[in-house]
Amino acid sequence: MPTDVRILRARGRRAAPWSNGGGVTREIAAHPPGAGWDAFAWRVSLADVTGDGPYSPLPGVRRILTVVDGAGLELTVDGTAHHLPGRYRPFSFPGGADTDCRLLSGPVVNLNVMLRDGRAAATVEMVRAGRTVASGRPPDHGAGGPHAVMVVALEGRTELGTGPAATLERFDAALLTAPLTDAQIPVGLRTDGVAAVISLSGGEGAP
Repeated sequence: MPTDVRILRARGRRAAPWSNGGGVTREIAAHPPGAGWDAFAWRVSLADVTGDGPYSPLPGVRRILTVVDGAGLELTVDGTAHHLPGRYRPFSFPGGADTDCRLLSGPVVNLNVMLRDGRAAATVEMVRAGRTVASGRPPDHGAGGPHAVMVVALEGRTELGTGPAATLERFDAALLTAPLTDAQIPVGLRTDGVAAVISLSGGEGAP
């Protein structure tokens, strides 16, 4: 198992209302821990979106948005419309772009990954059934900051581990980190629904 596995339960997350009144955001985790909007290298959150409207600009931040509940939405990014129907389709766009959101048919829940340019990078993969995830420095990671893997249960129940398993219910998450060694540490993942696997690199320096 990794050096550190943090289970991040959905219950009790604080809801932060948007300034435009179109929804609320619940932070899952950020790096460095407790970092505010001006200081995070990466940030992962879930947002309940209840109305159409513009996104707040975030210059210098890359955003990866995945609809995880609801019928989908349309994002207009710097004048180009992107139709995002249904669920579980990660979409990446620059946070500093002029972005407007239109709901296709009622409220949605979005999984949001935010990455500070030059400090962090990430991939977002939707997993069904089972696979192995690994934390620790990947072979091409270099000497940058910490490498972590976050697993977010999106549908059904997700279990981590090969012995006594950690069980994640819907919207629970687990953050897996390991020392910066050349070897990755594999952990089994099993789900009877859908889970997001977010591989995060960078943090203190360039990814």
